Amino acid sequence: MSNFERQLKRMRSDKGFIAALDQSGGSTPKALKLYGIDESAWSTEEEMFDLIHKMRTRIITSPAFNGNRVLAAILFERTMDSDIEGRPTADYLWDVKNVVPILKVDKGLAAEQDGVQLMKPIDNLASLLAKAKSKNIFGTKMRSVIKQANEAGIKAIVKQQFDIGREILDTGLIPIIEPEVDIKCPNKAEAEALLKAGILDELDRLGDRSIMLKLTLPEEDNFYRDLIEHRNVVRVVALSGGYTRAEANERLARQNGMIASFSRALVEGLTAQQSDEEFNKALDESIESIYRASIT
Repeated sequence: MSNFERQLKRMRSDKGFIAALDQSGGSTPKALKLYGIDESAWSTEEEMFDLIHKMRTRIITSPAFNGNRVLAAILFERTMDSDIEGRPTADYLWDVKNVVPILKVDKGLAAEQDGVQLMKPIDNLASLLAKAKSKNIFGTKMRSVIKQANEAGIKAIVKQQFDIGREILDTGLIPIIEPEVDIKCPNKAEAEALLKAGILDELDRLGDRSIMLKLTLPEEDNFYRDLIEHRNVVRVVALSGGYTRAEANERLARQNGMIASFSRALVEGLTAQQSDEEFNKALDESIESIYRASIT
């Protein structure tokens, strides 16, 4: 069995959740501030990215972070291009930690139109996917955002996600399709109904190919059950979307078969000022709580 086949089997059936460690240029200062490092700590973008890589390295190398509870990790491109303990990050994750490496490929969000924010064009997608393959990446992730229950906007989001998803599938990578519904959407349940209908329509056109879905925790418990059970879906994972870790875990635990893919909620309470003992204890408690919510 190839590494890819082992990873696919793991993603389909093993217990655990996905750690989203993919803050990019726009969200890095906020992530560092929450970690206890303010903007006075760097003067160039390079220094900023060096600090966030040190934070991610501290998380990934922690004894609390391993394949017993963490199935996969989503990486920013610079993290994929960097090393951890002398190994390329993706190889370290899989070979040392038994954690499947996934790459964020989107370039951020376009301006809102029809109640949604589509992805900006991914101009270098082909070369980025080729590089990801060469670095032993399993799959990809790309995010767009729904702000209103606007049928035309949601159709456009789903179409864009699946059109690019098919390009990614053509390269042999598994795409995570992430049409986030903003938790502040005034008609969130209605938006989720429109989104699910659009996704089901696209899934039925995939033939024998499979994707993953990353969705906002829904207003109606087990609303995404038919997506979780769909033959073309490897896994449905949940984003924390601005909920606290406690609330995100509570909501997730009610969604049978859905697992976490948390970013900010995962690192909540971790700081650069903590000793290694304090940091590892806090990370272990975070991972354990998210794991428990993911195995219902």
